[in-house]
Amino acid sequence: MNASTMLRSIFREIPQRLMRAQKVHLCASSLSHNPGPLTQFTDDEIMMKETVAKLAKEEIAPFVRKMEKEGKVDDGVLKKLFENGLMGLEIPSDYGGAGCNFMSTILTVEEVAKVDGAVAALVDIHNTLVNSLIIKVASEEQKKKYLPKLAQTYAGSFCLTEPGSGSDAFSLKTEAKKDGSDYVINGTKMWISNSDIAGVFLVFANANPSAGYRGITTFFVERDTPGLAIQKPEDKLGIKASGTCMIHFDNVRVPESNILGEFGHGYKYAAGFLNEGRVGIGAQMIGIAQGCLDATIPYTLERKQFGKDVFSFQAMQHQIAQAVTDLECARLLVYNAARLVDAKKDVIKEAAMAKLVASETALRVTAKCIDFMGGVGFTTDFPQEKYFRDSKIGTIYEGTSNMQLSTIAKCIRKEYS
Repeated sequence: MNASTMLRSIFREIPQRLMRAQKVHLCASSLSHNPGPLTQFTDDEIMMKETVAKLAKEEIAPFVRKMEKEGKVDDGVLKKLFENGLMGLEIPSDYGGAGCNFMSTILTVEEVAKVDGAVAALVDIHNTLVNSLIIKVASEEQKKKYLPKLAQTYAGSFCLTEPGSGSDAFSLKTEAKKDGSDYVINGTKMWISNSDIAGVFLVFANANPSAGYRGITTFFVERDTPGLAIQKPEDKLGIKASGTCMIHFDNVRVPESNILGEFGHGYKYAAGFLNEGRVGIGAQMIGIAQGCLDATIPYTLERKQFGKDVFSFQAMQHQIAQAVTDLECARLLVYNAARLVDAKKDVIKEAAMAKLVASETALRVTAKCIDFMGGVGFTTDFPQEKYFRDSKIGTIYEGTSNMQLSTIAKCIRKEYS
């Protein structure tokens, strides 16, 4: 047997040895891959998408510049969000909500983000983190107390991140000490979205530090609770109207009945519900990118250079085609993850993929749109620069791109081990 024949024989044997060792078969059905995305919408989803698109254009778009300048969501816009059911999308109708599915929430966030990423952040976080957590783990008494208000009256805020606890979310220092039938909370939270307008906060504090992260417990803390101090909103690069504040807890006393879910399960809630939140951020990002393209492509069809519109140049066509294709890929990942949530499937990997690809794509697409616009794209007279600034947060909050890659890698290791 010559050398080449021997090598071919060895390489043919490798897959067989691997299959025997790992007990797998070389066929697609043997691996637990999820099926492709389903992009067909139900009648309810279509109606929600169309209704929100109309609302965004008519009731939000006229106030975008004002909100950007003032650094806060306009009171009238906030009122419209409540009146049209956008703040209680998945809250059951028995509690004053719209009773929609998760996919409808994702479509809503996407449509709002096409007009303004800041308002989309408010709608997304309120629905996918605050409302969702309460719906799934709160007691019936807590649901009756808070869900109607969250659907119709005030926003909610998810208080997890701290100055020294970002990507390492479970190293938080905020503590809740038992005192009789109450808990006394002390600590500081940072980068808390919706905190400028929230009426209730879901606060993650360690109620049993000796147990490490297994002592983390979630508490309802209402805005007017003594000792709760909300600082001025951060002056951010983008999504300026989305209030992001530091919050201090100085001997904040809450009754034991304010514990949300089970004692010591806060870390599970944070890890689990952030997956849904990441799909929501993905929706925000594809909305921002689509809104930017919608404001840019018509300009390339009208702008004349060398006697013809800019879009007619093949180099421009190829770049626009690539941007639109990349965005569609991101959209399919987001929609597929949303369908899996509605199907009550594990979405750890799919949520991380959706957020990773959608946020990175939005950053690239909005940057290219500025290029497509030329000099005017670099001015604040046109919306491309705002879309670009708003997109940057997508690669940072609710888990940076590197954290998403780490999560995906862990899932891959588990699948193949």
